[in-house]
Amino acid sequence: MAAARVGLASHALHASSSSSTLVRRLPHSRLALLLYPPRILPTYLRSCPYVSAAPARPRPRRLRAMSQSAGTPYAAELAAAKKAVALAARLCQSVQQNILQAGVQSKPDKSPVTVADYGSQILVSLVLKMEAPPSDSFSLVAEEDSEELRKDGAEEILENITELVNETIVDDGSYSIFFSKEGILAAIDDGKSEGGPSGRHWVLDPIDGTKGFLRGDQYAIALALIDEGKVVLGVLACPNLPLGSIGNLNGSSSGDQVGALFSATIGCGAEVESLQGSPPQKISVCSIDNSVNASFFESYEAAHSMQDLTSSIAEKLGVQAPPVRIDSQAKYGALARGDGAIYLRFPHTGYREKIWDHAAGSIVVTEAGGVVTDASGNDLDFSKGRFLDLDTGIIATNKQLMPSLLKAVQEAIKEKNQATSPL
Repeated sequence: MAAARVGLASHALHASSSSSTLVRRLPHSRLALLLYPPRILPTYLRSCPYVSAAPARPRPRRLRAMSQSAGTPYAAELAAAKKAVALAARLCQSVQQNILQAGVQSKPDKSPVTVADYGSQILVSLVLKMEAPPSDSFSLVAEEDSEELRKDGAEEILENITELVNETIVDDGSYSIFFSKEGILAAIDDGKSEGGPSGRHWVLDPIDGTKGFLRGDQYAIALALIDEGKVVLGVLACPNLPLGSIGNLNGSSSGDQVGALFSATIGCGAEVESLQGSPPQKISVCSIDNSVNASFFESYEAAHSMQDLTSSIAEKLGVQAPPVRIDSQAKYGALARGDGAIYLRFPHTGYREKIWDHAAGSIVVTEAGGVVTDASGNDLDFSKGRFLDLDTGIIATNKQLMPSLLKAVQEAIKEKNQATSPL
């Protein structure tokens, strides 16, 4: 298969004196365990001393049991996406348990980035290339790039990322692949695609809710597939979200098991299962039709949303419950299974929404029977590249509440604009 299928030629799967010390700690046999069918083992991998092939045996697909029916559209893509985010979640959980100061950076926009952001993106890209059905080209629209890691002073965090990724791959056991530091940088830059209205594009937020991640709170690995401009599947790995319903007042668990994986395929509904691989269960948005009985989700960080506006909207609707403030697209997952009734997002003026912040979550909600629109009631358009061009904000709820919600949103926005406009 051509390099476009697996796309790892530039990622230098080799050991060298400049590579992570991981290669010196692992026996050669553990780095050469995976058995690939000959049809997917590219020539440049056959010559690599850390990859072996055995034509008579298929490669393992350990998470295949988590996929939907084989007859489901995009079933193979969905299985690959689930495996990708589950592996990335494993890496993220490890990092969150022991965040070191050396593993935290700041992007130009001052939001924090950890080794887990980069490592998650690398692992998702790798699994998609190895597991998803072949296509003419591999396109990944993702949040991170390697620019900061190529600067002077970034050597330590690059070393940490390299070692973490390689350790996660070896511990998982699915692939006999070793990344050098240059390979890590190249793998991160796989996510530079601009997307667009034609072809297939994977869309990834490797850690959505980085500030929540750093606090030890909610975050999500959010992955979606866009096909000819439409989101056709989405998965959300939420390692800290209870598998059961969360409480309306403070986000506390109603059950003991933590770690939820939400998934949806266009026309096939939405499901939730444990990150550890429990049988998937169908989910649906709540059936509340009286806004007085509704509760709503919004961003945890006040800097991420105009909370005065959302308070005005809630007041107009007569909502009695206080807002549930949690980080990341975990809000979409919680809404999709009926933990709350409304999701409101109104970023501050000048902010441009990125497609990776909403692609996976929006299809999970819509396939669960909900509605996701901008503040004018327009469907979200993911076909225009890396950004969403929309009116003011994003709202989501069930079909019964959407008319009254949309009316309250537009009234609140009008009042806010009048109050802030010059005389």
